[in-house]
Amino acid sequence: MISRFETSSEENVPSIPLLCRYLSERSPQPTVAVDGKTHVICYVNPAFAQLVGKEPKDLIDRPFTKAVPEGVENDCKAIMDRVYLTGVPENLLEQEHRQSQPRPVYWSYAMWAILGANERPVGVMIQITDATEMANFRQQSVEINESLMISGIQQHELTAVAESLSAKLQSTVEMRDRFIAVMSHELRNPLTTLSSGLEILRLAGADAAIVETARDMMERQLKQMVRLVDDLLDVSRITAGKLELQKETVELSVIIRDAAESCRTLIDDQGHKLTITLPLGPVFLLADSTRLTQVFSNLLSNAAKYSERGGEILLSAEFDRGEIVVIVRDTGIGIPASKLPHIFEAFVQVDTAWERRQGGMGIGLSLVKEFVELHGGQVEARSDGLEKGSEFIIRLPVAKQAANNTTASPEKTRPPRRRILVVDDNRTAAVMLGMLLKFLGHDVRMAYDGEAALAVAAEYQPELILMDLGMPVMDGYEACRRIRAEPWSGNLFMVALTGWGSIDDQRKTRDAGFDRHLVKPVDAEALSKIIAEMPT
Repeated sequence: MISRFETSSEENVPSIPLLCRYLSERSPQPTVAVDGKTHVICYVNPAFAQLVGKEPKDLIDRPFTKAVPEGVENDCKAIMDRVYLTGVPENLLEQEHRQSQPRPVYWSYAMWAILGANERPVGVMIQITDATEMANFRQQSVEINESLMISGIQQHELTAVAESLSAKLQSTVEMRDRFIAVMSHELRNPLTTLSSGLEILRLAGADAAIVETARDMMERQLKQMVRLVDDLLDVSRITAGKLELQKETVELSVIIRDAAESCRTLIDDQGHKLTITLPLGPVFLLADSTRLTQVFSNLLSNAAKYSERGGEILLSAEFDRGEIVVIVRDTGIGIPASKLPHIFEAFVQVDTAWERRQGGMGIGLSLVKEFVELHGGQVEARSDGLEKGSEFIIRLPVAKQAANNTTASPEKTRPPRRRILVVDDNRTAAVMLGMLLKFLGHDVRMAYDGEAALAVAAEYQPELILMDLGMPVMDGYEACRRIRAEPWSGNLFMVALTGWGSIDDQRKTRDAGFDRHLVKPVDAEALSKIIAEMPT
């Protein structure tokens, strides 16, 4: 793997562009970028800072061996040098670390070169995986083998135990490698399209039709990439037991409409016919609308992807003993009987030639199952076999909600012009967000760290501040607390911009004084809604 990043104009050292930074900062995988010559840290994501127990600002511009002292002893530094010189990626497996832990932990390193503008290595990207469980597994295997030998177990029985443990380990490694390869492929597809779209925009000039086509294409691909990343993060949160639902009373028809709309382009491009049949009158659910929309979106997009062109997709819903039963049927490739019991497991695919052409990381249906069960429901898959279509049946409890509690949506009006301060140490992100706000008719100023934000805010006295959290010099939390202490900030509205969106993250921003919490990338519609709802 090779990364191509931007480089500083003054020094040939790596910097992180907007897209790569967005993906890294939302990833639970600890990641750090170092200068190839000096081993000085150029970038860390929040997961790495948390791993080593330090703030990002205390790591940037310091040698990697200061952040990870044991990196000298375990050949990490030597491997970094080789990767930088040769450009060939390398791995360093299960290295013991203490890192102020009472017991040793084990990390595995994956390293690859960062290429500069001249296509030569300028640095090294390092991803760290916690391999403690695997190392402990190996140690337990050794202890079991020794115990068996002491007990007088015959050599052939001992060999069988060892071979079984080895097979399980090999299967785990193969699944990991396959997933990484598929993930790389799935992310490169929209990246390639975005790159081509940018070149088309550059060459199109004043041709409005071409610009509009390229823009629509890039917008669809960006949404696809965000969805892929969000799916990965959801799997990580579920595995760690940290996924929490934000339930409210919602109407099923709205959920289904939003899910169908998100898949509309895919369905139409494949020439499929989508038929939706819902009960008369509203059906209310106590649900997290985002997660439940994702459930039906995943099922509809699967049906569209794994059906030959011109297929039929049917979504129907009916009441059954206090529950609503939603069925999604398709005329697609179907599911073999051997795969049906495992179809909701993460990273499982039917593995036909047709499915390999369609791609996918094998996590969509596992998320469907987890989200449905978190809502107190059940999901079942049925199929008569390959080429005979599939059927997914979801049962959800119905909320007791009177229909007259619904109100008509208020008529949309253009929000008043606001004075807005954008604060982000990523200048590209700040400039792009500032341009968007100016197009929406607002007056905008910018600052690139928390300390600068204090000075600009005191002079400008904005009505709204959109502030990044992880910044050098002074982070967003501290800057928010300081600004709130100013006498002029009484009616000021403050929104945190971050790659982290858990309930705990939202609590921290609320405690610091923020009014709202937005997860990057910022959705223009969500931002406009916040601005419209600000007090006048």
